[in-house]
Amino acid sequence: MRPVLKWLQKGADSVAVGLLTAIFLSFILQIVSRYIVGKPLGWTLEACLLGWLWLVFWSAAFTLKEDDHVRFTILYDNARPGLKKVYIVATAICIAGALAISLPATWDFVSFMKIEKTSLLKVRFDLVFGIYLIFAVALIARYLWRIVGVFTGREGGAPE
Repeated sequence: MRPVLKWLQKGADSVAVGLLTAIFLSFILQIVSRYIVGKPLGWTLEACLLGWLWLVFWSAAFTLKEDDHVRFTILYDNARPGLKKVYIVATAICIAGALAISLPATWDFVSFMKIEKTSLLKVRFDLVFGIYLIFAVALIARYLWRIVGVFTGREGGAPE
């Protein structure tokens, strides 16, 4: 199972690198076209914005580890191991639950947006906003897995 997870992690990291590369190249192309050629390209800004949107949600869902996310851990850091498990489970239930409750409405909105396209690149908005659905499902799975980890002893409450 570990080799498959490592392969999936490398794939997720590669997608993030590809998105960041596309943003950078689009940005450089805009600089060259604006200041050297003297004819700015409008689509490069839109490409940067779409790439950034996808990069943020993709990375938050698949490439960042739990410790990489910004967290406020004042209560958690000072709690005893048993209470840390309670905090992990309560937090995971709240996050996964909120995202799960929002999924139907999010799905409706994203699927409705297929009627609209971006102004310059003509990318359908359901494809633009679809990354949020991927993000939400990935986070629901991640936090449900954290709950399983607490009950199987793989996570939480261990002395540091």
